[in-house]
Amino acid sequence: MSKTKGRVTLPSESNFLKETQEMLERWGADALRDSDGTKLDDEIKALDAKIYTTYFVARGHNEFAKEHMDECQQLYLMSKHNTATDTTITIDFMDGYYEEQVVPDYIHDPKKWWEVMNRTTGEVVPVEKWTVDQEKNVVIIEDVVPFQEYTVSFLVYAIWDPTQMYNHITNQWGDKPHEIPFDVRQTNSGQFAKDYLKQWLIDNPDTDVVRFTTFFYHFTLVFNNHAKEKFVDWFGYGATVSVKALEEFEAEYGYALRPEDIVDNGYYNSTFRVPTKHYLDYMDFIQRFVAKKAKELVELVHEAGREAMMFLGDNWIGTEPYGKYFKEIGLDAVVGSVGGGATLRLISEIPHVKYTEGRFLPYFFPDTFYEGNDPCIEAIDNWLSARRAIMRKPVDRIGYGGYLSLAYKFPKFVDYIEQVTDEFRLIYDNVKDMKPYNGLHVAILNCWGKIRSWQTYMVAHALWYKQIYSYLGILESLSGASVDVQFISFDEIKKDGIPEEIDVIINAGDAGTAFSGGEMWDDPELITMIRKWVYNGGGFVGVGEPSAFHKNGHFFQLCDVLGVDKELGFTLSTDKYFTSALDHHFITEDRTTAFDFGESMKNVYALTDKTEIVEYSNGEVHISANAYGKGRGVYIAGLPYSYENTRLLIRAMYYAAAKEDQMKIWYADNLYCEVHAYPETGKYAILNNTNEVQKTLVYDGQGNAVEYVLDPCAIIWKEI
Repeated sequence: MSKTKGRVTLPSESNFLKETQEMLERWGADALRDSDGTKLDDEIKALDAKIYTTYFVARGHNEFAKEHMDECQQLYLMSKHNTATDTTITIDFMDGYYEEQVVPDYIHDPKKWWEVMNRTTGEVVPVEKWTVDQEKNVVIIEDVVPFQEYTVSFLVYAIWDPTQMYNHITNQWGDKPHEIPFDVRQTNSGQFAKDYLKQWLIDNPDTDVVRFTTFFYHFTLVFNNHAKEKFVDWFGYGATVSVKALEEFEAEYGYALRPEDIVDNGYYNSTFRVPTKHYLDYMDFIQRFVAKKAKELVELVHEAGREAMMFLGDNWIGTEPYGKYFKEIGLDAVVGSVGGGATLRLISEIPHVKYTEGRFLPYFFPDTFYEGNDPCIEAIDNWLSARRAIMRKPVDRIGYGGYLSLAYKFPKFVDYIEQVTDEFRLIYDNVKDMKPYNGLHVAILNCWGKIRSWQTYMVAHALWYKQIYSYLGILESLSGASVDVQFISFDEIKKDGIPEEIDVIINAGDAGTAFSGGEMWDDPELITMIRKWVYNGGGFVGVGEPSAFHKNGHFFQLCDVLGVDKELGFTLSTDKYFTSALDHHFITEDRTTAFDFGESMKNVYALTDKTEIVEYSNGEVHISANAYGKGRGVYIAGLPYSYENTRLLIRAMYYAAAKEDQMKIWYADNLYCEVHAYPETGKYAILNNTNEVQKTLVYDGQGNAVEYVLDPCAIIWKEI
């Protein structure tokens, strides 16, 4: 039985009363929740626990939706590229899409709202040159140029919510109805959403927390004709589109959006794209609408004496927790799925709510809980990676989701989570509202800045958490490191300058992406500002293709700061003599294993003999450092997450900031261990981040080093 109680949410389901009581006691849970596919019966709701009830605003109401199919949510989609071989071409624009998820919109005039593009020339094909065969779902284009490519950008109605679709297929729900998403921007749907919630609150008096999952618009998730993911962008605004939205946007902004502003050459404005002004305007337009409408529903919940919680996933688009309008919604709490340290920090640092909650993995679904599999493996990895981040900024609660009856069949797993819940409560009691010691202040520089705090490089969504492999290590490493982290955009520093408190700027990503910056680097004032800042003592760490924009004889526009550039083939005739790596360097002095740069970046070379080449192999530089006035630049070819690369990044940042002598104030020399200090409370914690015994020297903030042996996964609390 758990030694402590509280701050834990347990999933349950009907006809599982006795086992639920047992699990409440063992895990010390004080809240119960349903999940997609489960319900809580009256006996379970009567237990001594707060009751969370999942509430879907814009799905799960098929009786209404079927009567208003013209108010289904919409998307702009783009057909495959089709090469003409004659002067007429017929395009099956639905080819490759799943017709159980989306159907063409023929209610609104395709000639007005669709767009046919010549993708070879980039020109719009005049509407008089094409016609639509609605029975066959094809567009016939006349007077085309043979061997040029053509696409159709077309409006569809979404007739199956993609998250329910995923769960439906994964759990083999058979003939369970497909939930139809409707658009609250439409008159009938907007009124229904409010009226239904009012009655629902009356009909569900046992619900303490209304868990909005989420509000109105799903992130962009489109399936192919095999019912597999075709395109998924956890930040995508594709499902917010409607004719009504486009008309209202034009009335407010004074210009009309084109279909191309949404489909974006088939890239759909993914978070990797440098955002256009039109797209940023549209995002702002949607965020204001969502905040206003969500506030109306939250106020209804509060009037009924309940709490309003938002799930950071599914239909979360427009809520943007780090955006300008989130505060206006008035939520009590946010819950999100924890895929590791970065997602933990994404949730725990959300402002303007009373509490945050992390839903840990694994999800209690049959794709993990099946005979012969050990779910503890995923649970241990998930907890250890998130625990580092909890030490810096904890969520207020943790929980799990899915079918409790599945997890209950795995006693070893139940035992392990019992340990986790007790450990979480102990950590929380020690660190909540305490500012941990931070040796550096680090800024991540990209096109998005604050609005994508702890979301850089993330793709898909929280259930299928992953990041770009070569850059994964940056945020995951920083999530549990003893450094302050903030996220800044190019526009912000051009307007307000580089914040005074920053020691190190990190710019990381592939060339042309929003994370490296793309055409943002085609700005002499920006380049000059950062050069001056580094020259006066700042540190700059570039990973992958930092400051990449080919112009004026350089690819890395800050190559003089970094001491390296990338060969594009234009200077192959220029000899490159600087290839000797140093025998020893601060950045790598405790490295004992082979380097892992992920996919790495190829053909990077040193510019002068002043460049400190730290790692050189296969005829290219992978790590280097360079003095630049009073400051330094550091280059790393790639940084997938690992214990070794976490240490590499920490050392690189301290070196860039010229603060090497301050790195070991609170420090564990074993890279598998970490120290977190809380000067306000006079406590510090030593963590073993592995499931094996570790021995480490620990520096106690006073210059003293003491050796400790830590059991697997151990955490030791000490007085300063």
